[in-house]
Amino acid sequence: MELERAIKTTGFKSQKHKAVVNVMFTAYQVKSRVSRILKEFALTPEQFNVLRILKGSHPTPLCIKEIAERMIERNSNVPRIADRLALKKLIKRTPSSEDRRETLLHITPAGIHLLNAASETIESHQSDFVNLTEDQAANLNLLLENLLKE
Repeated sequence: MELERAIKTTGFKSQKHKAVVNVMFTAYQVKSRVSRILKEFALTPEQFNVLRILKGSHPTPLCIKEIAERMIERNSNVPRIADRLALKKLIKRTPSSEDRRETLLHITPAGIHLLNAASETIESHQSDFVNLTEDQAANLNLLLENLLKE
């Protein structure tokens, strides 16, 4: 889909300007498609991200601050997300033995099971919204990493 047609514009100031808009537009489109898939698992993309982070550290628990630092969307409200995941019994909270003000989060077996099922479904639909070969995806990854270099 041509970007200009998709957002109904006649042009951009420069190719860099178009690239920025294209990255934002594409990210939104991919997130929307992933959100639709996650809906069948009663998860938001942010909840899915927290579960992935906790599974990656499993069996070591993480505090909310550590999770927030690893989030894709850094402005996510991790305490609220953790509350919702705990209500669903997908994570467990325990007080830190080192700092009583800190709460540690652990992914539960139910959380691991749901995360695995959601991940499999997303992977099975990936070709529906990532229309790239492996080589093209590798090149895109390099370009995106260059985009954020300081």
